[in-house]
Amino acid sequence: MQQNSTKISNGVMLNVYPDSIGEKLSDTIEMLKMTEFKDVFSLLYVLPTFFNSDLDRGFSIIDYDINRDLVDSKDLKDLEELQIKLKFDIVLNHLSVASPQFKDLLQHGNKSKYKDFFINWNEFWQGNGVKNEDGIIIPKPEFLNKLFMRKSGLPILKVRFPDGSEQPYWNTFYQQITYNSITIDELENIKGLTEAQCLYIVPVINQAIANNQDFSMIDFKDCTPLKIDILQIVEQKRSYLGQMDVNGKSSLVWDFYEETLKKVKGYGCTILRLDAFAYLHKQVGESNFFNKPGTWEYLERINQIAQKNNLMLLPEIHAEYGLHIHDEVATEGYHIYDFFLPGLTIHTIENKTSSALLSWAKEIIAKGYKTVNMLGCHDGIPVLDLKGKEVNGFYNKGLLEDAEIEGIMTTIMERGGRVKNLYDPSGKKISYYQINATFFSALGEDEQKLLLARVIQMFVPGIPQVWYLDIFAGKNNYEAADNGGSAGHKEINRTALSMQDIEQGLKTDVVQKQLQIIRLRNTSAAFSGQVEINDTDATGIDIKWVNGDALAHLKVNLLTNSFTINHIENGITNNMSF
Repeated sequence: MQQNSTKISNGVMLNVYPDSIGEKLSDTIEMLKMTEFKDVFSLLYVLPTFFNSDLDRGFSIIDYDINRDLVDSKDLKDLEELQIKLKFDIVLNHLSVASPQFKDLLQHGNKSKYKDFFINWNEFWQGNGVKNEDGIIIPKPEFLNKLFMRKSGLPILKVRFPDGSEQPYWNTFYQQITYNSITIDELENIKGLTEAQCLYIVPVINQAIANNQDFSMIDFKDCTPLKIDILQIVEQKRSYLGQMDVNGKSSLVWDFYEETLKKVKGYGCTILRLDAFAYLHKQVGESNFFNKPGTWEYLERINQIAQKNNLMLLPEIHAEYGLHIHDEVATEGYHIYDFFLPGLTIHTIENKTSSALLSWAKEIIAKGYKTVNMLGCHDGIPVLDLKGKEVNGFYNKGLLEDAEIEGIMTTIMERGGRVKNLYDPSGKKISYYQINATFFSALGEDEQKLLLARVIQMFVPGIPQVWYLDIFAGKNNYEAADNGGSAGHKEINRTALSMQDIEQGLKTDVVQKQLQIIRLRNTSAAFSGQVEINDTDATGIDIKWVNGDALAHLKVNLLTNSFTINHIENGITNNMSF
């Protein structure tokens, strides 16, 4: 398997939602046109509210058409004139309930063209489990125990078909079921139900819906004999939000991928992140996360489509370091996300030791990994990724010991972070997953630490991806997190900035100095050359990039969080101290 040969510059990537800055993508572009941002970024990663979506802040895709509320065709032309290349997501594993494909399924049921586009849970597990009292097949324990859960309970959403049947569909990630209020007129066709009974039961049911009350707890009084008929009307009016897993065995799914990759290439996409791709291949008796060889086969099929569109793929994988899945993906020639760097950077700064960080940096160099790295992002600060893992009876060490990872988590939680966990099929928590906080707040809102984290990111090998809020030293947004519903923990790091916020931020040292560091990384020829990790004691960092006569040399003192950069280019030497 070979990754396509798309050439990506060694520049820096800005990461935003279309409405992270101002109100629309055009406002982000206006910021990038400012003098202060000249030559700072070469790439722009726009999160998937660029497309039409309805849940999980864009990762529940309705279709891959441009979201005209936030994006205009002129924006794409402006970015092309700025010579800024685009990165997008394709959410391989799922589509929204509101997608044309799933809406057709809800409308036509078993007669839908898209019946096999999604995964009917019961049909998938037929013959490999036993139905429970709700009509859901519970897989045999040896199969169920292999499932990797992203939420508590079985990964299903029950939907109603036109024939009145309840069908469970595979739903790994988010879902929301909404019961809508009923009217007296909607009950008029129920034989035997009097007008007086309707006047009683309609407000009772609507109050139960408003209070999110279990319908079995309603006192139907003299309407009890018609309870089933009444609740059938209620069920017919329910609506859904959800990310429904697609069926990788369906040819229609692959036709859809062909169409989508061609479409995003037309928007100017150069890098395509494969969101949740490791969940796509499903097979009875195997894990639903990165099972083999199925996942590799699907990845190769996607890569063949990418090659036709000259797209560089970036498979997204969150897994323990000890599983070495990142190594397998990199060996196949793909870029990988450096989900290890955020936690390692915090550990380095807070514990004043560079050993673990530099060990990982040396591994990147020694194994020739092609990485995209980050500090903060739209999702969270990864911690699961740093862990070791037992494989075939042998324990593979992580990048940090469990106690060290717990130390990172405790520190960030004490500074206001929120935790995201993983669950087993019974709903029991089995592991932490990530911590949600702004990177600035995770560092105790210390500006010098933020500058140090930024320069570490810029000097470690890989394409640096920079979260917009971190540039402006954004703090934890507790109000947004508290009001954000089931995924509210993520909103702590998604505060939108007004154009006035941008102007005010540009007057501060922490912003100006970050832009200075990022601009150096984005423009210096040194970073297209060779990198050296020089020996130093554990309280220091010494990284040098050399490309012909161009040089960029970072020296860090972790005891004081201070650092210097020696930069030589075109015969001009510039020594910078921070």
